[in-house]
Amino acid sequence: MMKLLIASDIHGSAFYCRQLMDRIAAEAPDRILLLGDLLYHGPRNALPEEYDCPQACEMLNTLKDTVLAVRGNCDSEVDQMVLDFPIMSDYALLEIDGVHIYATHGHLWNEQSLPAMQEGTVLLNGHTHIPACTDHGSYLYMNPGSVSIPKGGSRHSYMTLEGGLFQWKDLSGDVYQSRQL
Repeated sequence: MMKLLIASDIHGSAFYCRQLMDRIAAEAPDRILLLGDLLYHGPRNALPEEYDCPQACEMLNTLKDTVLAVRGNCDSEVDQMVLDFPIMSDYALLEIDGVHIYATHGHLWNEQSLPAMQEGTVLLNGHTHIPACTDHGSYLYMNPGSVSIPKGGSRHSYMTLEGGLFQWKDLSGDVYQSRQL
């Protein structure tokens, strides 16, 4: 059984990236899936706490052997130049312990603009900064929320997947939502 840690929207916050790194150490996942917007804060967001892209980059690069990442709308070629793992793919297709996942940031493919995907697939997005789990019948939509700039009254959060169980957790590791497949 594989354990996957899923996070999105770090936006260059060394403060929250450090907390995520602590959670990664505590969770000890087999792989880490980053759903984009890793370094730049973007023009629509206020600067996150301790905005320090080089420091966030340095922390993330220590994960290079276990990270799978997709490109967010704030990620660009210049970010790829400083990160030691690929970030420029718009999506990734995964199958983990029988769970089929279409992972993307959410600015191109999302609940309103569906990608071509097999029935029963989990559509996994970041982008909105709001945790979500919505069953649409033919697919399940999930969002881990944002590590550094949560919106809609949500928490600074990430997700795990292990044995078909998705868990939404805040940065202290407390589970606040679960979904068993």
